[in-house]
Amino acid sequence: MNFKKSIAVCVLLSTFMMLFTGCGKEDTSRESVQSTQISDNTQSETVDSLEVKFGYEGESFTLHLEDNETAAEIARIVGRTEWNLPIYNYDNYENWEVMQYYDIPSRYEIPSEPELISTQSAGEVYYSDPNRIILFYKDAQVEGEYTKIGYFDYSDDFLQAVENNPVLEGWGNKIISISR
Repeated sequence: MNFKKSIAVCVLLSTFMMLFTGCGKEDTSRESVQSTQISDNTQSETVDSLEVKFGYEGESFTLHLEDNETAAEIARIVGRTEWNLPIYNYDNYENWEVMQYYDIPSRYEIPSEPELISTQSAGEVYYSDPNRIILFYKDAQVEGEYTKIGYFDYSDDFLQAVENNPVLEGWGNKIISISR
């Protein structure tokens, strides 16, 4: 009986020591600490670009961000978790030959100050309510209420990556990955 009590006391003391030193809840506390640091630091930190891949295995391209609240909020959110955004309609909607749109989950509230835009250059990226990112991968004249969030340096490699983004097996759609 004394042996069992000794082991129980040792286990109890070890548990207390781990709690006081931060061990024992490493995964959840690390995630909370990272989220706190990111949200605290992003108020003073300026993020001027994000990395985007067309498909999971695609080449990475730099999305240069605008200096506005919409782009800053997107960068802040992407700083906490990589986005994998689907393209549900990629070749059967109006203007599909010059643009693609990616739906952001509705749990995110993204501020915007849309303006009426009627001419877009290849590589420009806009935000549109509700929670949609629109990429113009060719020059276009599409009228809409958009907030510009950034642009890609346009090149043949960029155009090929967008146009050849593979349909994910089992999903039936294409995807882009956005990270910091």
